[in-house]
Amino acid sequence: MTERVAITGIGVVSPAGLKKETFWANLKKCKSFVDEITRFDASLYPSRIAGQVHELDHYSHLSSRLVKKIDVFSHMALVASEQALQDAKIDLNNIDKTRVGVFMGNAIGGWLFAETELRDMYVEGREGVSPYMASAWFPAAPQGQVTIYYGFKGYSKTIVADKASSALAIWYGAKIIKEGKNDYVLAGGMEAPITPYALLSSNTCGQLSKNNLNPKKAYKPYDLYRDGFVLAEGSGIVNLEKEQHAKKRGINIYGYIKGIGFSSDGYHYSRYSPDSESFEYAIEECLKDADWSKKDVDYICLDAEATPMGDFLETKALKNVFGKDLHNIALSAPKSMYGNLLGAQTALDLIVTLFSINHGTVLPTINYEMQDPYCDLDYTPNVLKEKKIDKALLLARGRGGINVVLAIEK
Repeated sequence: MTERVAITGIGVVSPAGLKKETFWANLKKCKSFVDEITRFDASLYPSRIAGQVHELDHYSHLSSRLVKKIDVFSHMALVASEQALQDAKIDLNNIDKTRVGVFMGNAIGGWLFAETELRDMYVEGREGVSPYMASAWFPAAPQGQVTIYYGFKGYSKTIVADKASSALAIWYGAKIIKEGKNDYVLAGGMEAPITPYALLSSNTCGQLSKNNLNPKKAYKPYDLYRDGFVLAEGSGIVNLEKEQHAKKRGINIYGYIKGIGFSSDGYHYSRYSPDSESFEYAIEECLKDADWSKKDVDYICLDAEATPMGDFLETKALKNVFGKDLHNIALSAPKSMYGNLLGAQTALDLIVTLFSINHGTVLPTINYEMQDPYCDLDYTPNVLKEKKIDKALLLARGRGGINVVLAIEK
């Protein structure tokens, strides 16, 4: 991308806070926001801990009538979108809504609504099923609800690509801005997997931590005794517009989307390739697209799957791409504090990285205690550090070998 796409608004709903100020202030405490799941009986699940969003209704501008028609993942997307629009100071009464698009990513859809209605169908028959069942659960529902709520009619899209979903949604939104098809784009992701069926399905992947007795210490990427990532729910939305458009409006710019790199392993429908070559290609392509040298990168927000294979391949790819230059690049996984939001994770990574750039602060990878000899980089363990950051990379990997890398610039 030769022309930069500006990020001018931020909205966040997360286990660490439901507004950008709270989110950043809590993350600087370098503590875990993971807890035992208590909203339903999860006692028989292999993994029954998660990063959970509390008191969502207290921050909502939505009517109770609308909330009853939508799943919680759409609710979170609407709350985060409102925050992003207000933060970007967009006057909804004085814009061309045919030039506003919505690009969202998630991995599993909205299952709380679906599970409830399916139960009612078996108990009460078809008369007991809500007519909104057909539109509430599917992955494109949040995108649709945001466009309907605000009357946006520009080019929009939903991306489903496992944990790389919101990374691709953000890139797609930036691409549309650059091509001049929209003036504004709301881009990001949302995920609500803390429901009985969604949690059960997530457990079958075999990648979730089972350290249920010590939830605060469970998500420990790169540590020798890691046993998987911790599931989380939430939403991250940013407003995108052209750099010159934002400057003309006189609005604050958090940063710029400068480049993208992506690839597929072409190896297995759910597993990564044991060779990191495809992942390395995505990183190299992102640097090429951003027109950066390897020495230009100041910070990398890590994928941090917290599995032996995932962490090893990520470490190997970084070593092979950056070599000795890696010693001058800060690495960390702030998601270790609040959990992994699956398809929405890169949206939260982007927001964290923007704050890190603007505050000169690298948030840590918490719960790191024992070094794995195969994962021997400096992942900024446990304590934040001050560092000037001008250029950063975001890494995202989805099951089946989807590799996405975004370049973010101050």
